[in-house]
Amino acid sequence: MPTLGLSYGFHDASAALVHDGRILAAAAEERFSRQKHDASFPQFAVRHCLEAAGLTVDDLDAVVYHEAPTQTFTRVIASATHGAA
Repeated sequence: MPTLGLSYGFHDASAALVHDGRILAAAAEERFSRQKHDASFPQFAVRHCLEAAGLTVDDLDAVVYHEAPTQTFTRVIASATHGAA
């Protein structure tokens, strides 16, 4: 069951490809974009992982996205109240 894991939207966007509990490939987007702490969708990291494993998007059983609800909530609250008196 090949699964592509994604993390993006805050900083250090990345992708990892896992199959049967084994990491086949993993990469940080900043290595390709040359932008430190790149938060953008990890398109180049995804491409690298798929190519390294010899797979295509059609070969994937799942794509999962990293989300830490507590961290996200804290970040949203801090952003919303930043500068509030």
